[in-house]
Amino acid sequence: MVTTCSHNLSQTVARIFARCGLFLLLLSTHAAFGAQVEVTIEGLNQELQEAARANLSLQQYAGRDVTPSQIRRLHAAGELEIRKAVEPYGYYNPKIDTDLETTEKGFKAVYRVSLGNPVIVRKKKVDVKGSGAELPAVKRAVRRFKPVEGDKLDHALYETSKDGVQQALLGAGYLRAWTPVRKVDVSRSENWASIDVEWLSGDRYKFGAVDFQGSQFKDGFLERFIPWKPGDWYSPDELLTLQQRLVDADYFSTVLVQPLLEKGRPEGVPVHVEVAPAKRSVYSAGVYVSTDTGPGIRAGLQRRWINQSGHKFGAELDNAQRLQSADVKYQIPLPGPNDRSYNFGTTYRDEDTDTSKSKNGRVAANETRQWHGFTRTLGLQYLSGNFEIADEQRYSSLLYAEGTLSRKQARNFAFPRNGYSLVIGTRFAPETALTDTSFSQISVDGKYIKGLARRQRLLLRASVGAMIVDDFDQLPPELRFFAGGDRSVRGFDYQAIGSLDANNKVVGGTYLAVGSTEYEYYFLQDWGAAVFVDAGDAPRTQDFSLNVGAGIGARWRSPVGVVRVDFGYPVKTDIPDANHLRFHISIGSDL
Repeated sequence: MVTTCSHNLSQTVARIFARCGLFLLLLSTHAAFGAQVEVTIEGLNQELQEAARANLSLQQYAGRDVTPSQIRRLHAAGELEIRKAVEPYGYYNPKIDTDLETTEKGFKAVYRVSLGNPVIVRKKKVDVKGSGAELPAVKRAVRRFKPVEGDKLDHALYETSKDGVQQALLGAGYLRAWTPVRKVDVSRSENWASIDVEWLSGDRYKFGAVDFQGSQFKDGFLERFIPWKPGDWYSPDELLTLQQRLVDADYFSTVLVQPLLEKGRPEGVPVHVEVAPAKRSVYSAGVYVSTDTGPGIRAGLQRRWINQSGHKFGAELDNAQRLQSADVKYQIPLPGPNDRSYNFGTTYRDEDTDTSKSKNGRVAANETRQWHGFTRTLGLQYLSGNFEIADEQRYSSLLYAEGTLSRKQARNFAFPRNGYSLVIGTRFAPETALTDTSFSQISVDGKYIKGLARRQRLLLRASVGAMIVDDFDQLPPELRFFAGGDRSVRGFDYQAIGSLDANNKVVGGTYLAVGSTEYEYYFLQDWGAAVFVDAGDAPRTQDFSLNVGAGIGARWRSPVGVVRVDFGYPVKTDIPDANHLRFHISIGSDL
């Protein structure tokens, strides 16, 4: 009995010691692996601080459990790693003091850096040998090579400049240009460096044959999109131009332009173009709101191509509260250096505003092409129909020539931070059997957008116009000048500003001047507010009396464009009964 008790007691004690041993083992394991490290680097600006931390192995373990031996080993390597991190910025002799402190959570590694004087470029030799050295783009890249003598050595700037010369050679067709000499010598003891880079341009390559695959058009049609002529020097920029032209043509869902460099010879680099047809017919429908025309619906059909010559067809129907219209267009694209197209169209329009009523038909034919950086349109229009304005009913037919020059520039047309648009238009109707009155007219519309601080924009807009007309009363409302409305002078109704007749009713003008200044602030990514001041007049003489409207608005960057909701009030006007707060809403591009 006693023996049994002793045996049981010994087993119990053994189990207790085993459990205690296991607990102590776990405790020691946690002590071995549970340490954390905090890294502090002093004496560096933000850019160098980020570079040093990115190159510091110990930084990769910050906030993680690491053994004390690992921390000490990584901390010891930190001084050399920081030295290597600041060398590309020109600092080859920094003084670095290190310290490893014990904290409640583990360790704190401290690096105190004194950069000292930077390495200065004492000599620089950049040379291109071969025929490529004579090209203006290559000379310019060599001339702009930095750092120059007397500058701080900056390896990133050196690499960027070196790449600039290489790209200038490649862009001119020197596809085998190479650098037999490229070295940067640094004297740590004297804090100076010398740069020596040399290129051999080699042979200059030309464009070879272009092979098109996957096209739905007849042979030879896509060749008209090629921006270079046979025998021209090879250029990557021209390849991008070809790709952009094919994309802009709106015939294809995918476009791949690939130079076959491995098969290239100085006499010609072959180019392979792979395309895939886009959806041939595009149907559209939508609901829109505008305080100028009222709420409405719009439906459209676009045939991207109707034959193997790439002709296009489009039709659109509008049905709004104060506007009904039908529009049919036929386009004959003529791709080439100027990207021309012949356009034919007919339109029916029925508009009823507070100022006028009109029902007319229009037939138009014009040519559009790229011209000195502008889109130029020249053509003829025939307009015929009834209209009522200031209680007078008229019928008029007008055949007139029309020309426009337009240009837009922005990085993001959906919501430009910086950009502008300019449209110059002119119309001329001589006395003919098809014209009820002769007239000549010119107008200029400009918009400018400037990004200010983060989420802020300044929008400026101006429109001016003038005309000479034989019988003003025979001009339909579409050809007269008016001001007022969502995209003109806010605080006034659509077409509410113009010269008045004897009964104080607006009849429009022969001159136009409108200006607008607007400030926007986006307090969220897609939501913002605006304040604005608009001014304008459309008189029959050059005696302008500007009507001024001011107000506030809300902005929403919607998927279909910026939605603008504005409240405007006339702060200066001679128009009777115009002193009322007005609500404006519009959707669309800022340019």
